[in-house]
Amino acid sequence: MAAYAAYRMPATFEAVRSALEAFADAVPGWTPGSHVDVGGGTGAAAWAVSATWDGERPVTVLDWAEPALALGRELAAANPALGAVRWHRSRIGAELTLDDTDLVTVSYVLNELTALDRAALVDAAARAARSVVIVEPGTPDGYARVIEARDRLISAGFHVAAPCPHSAACPIAPGTDWCHFSARVSRSSLHRQVKGGSLAYEDEKFSYVAATRVPAAPAPARIVRRPQIRKGQVLLDLCETEPSLRRTTVTKRHGDLYRAARDTDWGDPWPPAADA
Repeated sequence: MAAYAAYRMPATFEAVRSALEAFADAVPGWTPGSHVDVGGGTGAAAWAVSATWDGERPVTVLDWAEPALALGRELAAANPALGAVRWHRSRIGAELTLDDTDLVTVSYVLNELTALDRAALVDAAARAARSVVIVEPGTPDGYARVIEARDRLISAGFHVAAPCPHSAACPIAPGTDWCHFSARVSRSSLHRQVKGGSLAYEDEKFSYVAATRVPAAPAPARIVRRPQIRKGQVLLDLCETEPSLRRTTVTKRHGDLYRAARDTDWGDPWPPAADA
């Protein structure tokens, strides 16, 4: 279990933290007063929430694997903000019930469930939480599961805060592409040893949805591919409010906006807040 945590926990943490940061940008001034992490295992999402919002809060981590919970409890002892986390063994499926909470996170869990259990989990999260953040692998199948969950959350009365700039249907035609993002993961020497890699980093691809019942201000557009920087211009692929997908070209003639485009990254909102 310790080897698995060293292998996967850093990537899960960075992916969830990236999703939470985009969500936090859309709900400025809001801080979750409580958090339930479903299928949380060793607690990567609990660490990510703690890194996104200051302060302590009641946290419950649910998972079926007792060894993962035990390791998560041990690791959390090093973080004062996670000192009061409750680690509960629970079957994640159709019979799951959740206590009312401000935030539910579900990361890298839906891929392990049947379609029936996936629907039940999302519905349980929608009943219990004010906000729900779901993260899956950045693959076509992972994206499909996120879209399925997104649709259920919207049907339950939530609105999308990130990554989408809207709560309408995804403009990607099914089967033609998939929406995903990338998080840079720094590798420790142990991480490199466990994964058999030599680079000091790796890139974790992930798909996600952050939906909420609280007032939110989604980005006017989101960069959905790695920006292409060319001589005197930057090409940005955007998902926009309409909703629509569009490529825009920012050139030196755009001045400050061009300089901002050169510094922007895949997954960032557009335009930058100072220029919005």
